Amino acid sequence: MIDIENNTSFEIDLSSLESIANELTSKDIELIITQNDEIQELNKEHRNIDKATDVLSFPLEFDMPNMPAGSIVISTDFVEDKAKEYGHTFNEELSLLFIHGLLHLIGFDHEVDNGEHRDKEEELINKFNLPKSLIIRNS
Repeated sequence: MIDIENNTSFEIDLSSLESIANELTSKDIELIITQNDEIQELNKEHRNIDKATDVLSFPLEFDMPNMPAGSIVISTDFVEDKAKEYGHTFNEELSLLFIHGLLHLIGFDHEVDNGEHRDKEEELINKFNLPKSLIIRNS
């Protein structure tokens, strides 16, 4: 189940995100939808990077039964911009960023792996018939 905290005026369709989440984990996920100013604060506080970003993931440090997988934070400013830039819908871009963040929650890390994160992203993008823009821009 996705527990959403929507700090924006956007209407978020959780049905497709729930389908993606169920493909990868049975654990609950906290999803925070925000804008650049808030995600920039989180990025600075937790990663010492003082700039906005599209998605942040905060996996729980320990794995216990009935505990959530962690939190995903997504900036709608990035969602809007990238959807326009790549010519797809807001919800499609949101799904792409959700996939990226969810993979981080469950242990994938494109910064240190040998392409496993990207391969899994591509697999999910194809399975859920999403635009290939995330693959293109992260290649």
